[in-house]
Amino acid sequence: MTLTKTPICDFGKKAINFKLKSTNNEFISLEQIVGEKGTLIMFICNHCPYVKAIIRDLVEDCKNLKKEGINSIAIMSNDTKNYPEDSFDKMISFAKDNNFGELKYLIDETQEVAKNYGAVCTPDFFGYNKNLELQYRGRMRELKDLNPVKNGDSDLKLAMKMIAKTQKGPSEQIPSMGCNIKWFK
Repeated sequence: MTLTKTPICDFGKKAINFKLKSTNNEFISLEQIVGEKGTLIMFICNHCPYVKAIIRDLVEDCKNLKKEGINSIAIMSNDTKNYPEDSFDKMISFAKDNNFGELKYLIDETQEVAKNYGAVCTPDFFGYNKNLELQYRGRMRELKDLNPVKNGDSDLKLAMKMIAKTQKGPSEQIPSMGCNIKWFK
């Protein structure tokens, strides 16, 4: 595990189309998940301790953001041959165990989507406004010793609610950090 931090938000960068298989065995494209007021695209995986530390809160935030007109999607781009704990079958179990519900969990088998987006770690969040212009590339919330510091709404939820209202994200963002994406060797 290499601890990696996300780069500074490239405000206004457009989302790139994709079509990936979900844990429900359906193919989902960007056009299908665009929210009325914003879209959250996140890169996660099953085994990363940083993802495991926040996953239940993250799923809950995504459910609440849907009420604000923001749709969310989770993408797993790790090399599953060398990291079998991130296999498609284990993604299905991970989604069920963490009550993903309507939150779609997609596999990026070629890693093309992660590369197109410039994803570097899990979790890596890309918050877009209704025009699919990037407005957030920060963390979900502070972690201390892999435990979420709960002092109100998460940074991610606050930022996405701001995007839903104003179509702009916060000017100051604290980078997300987690395990590096496991690229093919």
